[in-house]
Amino acid sequence: MGKGDRKTAKGKRYNSSYGNARSSKAVTKAAGNAAAPVAKKATKTVAKAPAAKKVAVKKTASKE
Repeated sequence: MGKGDRKTAKGKRYNSSYGNARSSKAVTKAAGNAAAPVAKKATKTVAKAPAAKKVAVKKTASKE
């Protein structure tokens, strides 16, 4: 998403054109009663025990 991308506002500025991504009117924000941000709940982290390593049993070649 850089200068040559005509779908982004940066690309519109580079190309000196207007469109949906860069309208000619200024965008106005809603005034007044904005909701307060919701606080995140603290998550409890549980440490897992490391996986038990299994020792491979070597099979010896039997002479028959």
